Amino acid sequence: MTLVLCKMISKQDERLISVLRSNARASISELARLLDMSRTTVQSRLQKLEQSGVIQGYKIDFGQDYLGSLVSAHVSIKVKQKLTAKTNIALKQLSHISALYAISGEYDMIAIVEAQSLEQLSQLLDEIGNLDGVERTNSAVILETKFQR
Repeated sequence: MTLVLCKMISKQDERLISVLRSNARASISELARLLDMSRTTVQSRLQKLEQSGVIQGYKIDFGQDYLGSLVSAHVSIKVKQKLTAKTNIALKQLSHISALYAISGEYDMIAIVEAQSLEQLSQLLDEIGNLDGVERTNSAVILETKFQR
């Protein structure tokens, strides 16, 4: 399916996506000016990208000052196999989980959890551990980000 999507994207679409990656809040007028296209063309291309599923939505990128004030942890999660789908849905409902990855190995998933304090992180870890389907968790608090790409 990825190969099909890549063939659907023109060079102009790639340029539009690139601009949106750096500023998803740019207006149609601003996008048209930056890409040297008409507003109608930009709107049409954006609509096509959304309808085809290439663009599924827009998100907030937090500033480094805000992110630096959060306490973050990687939480490895072991799940009862028959309850994996139910557990995934429950984890998705927790707004403090910024990402959830299926992994190989002893644990089934790794969640990236971000909290305002150690106390809040502790409460979130308890909440995750008490979800139906979670057998056990193992947490590692992130002390410092050396670099991020």
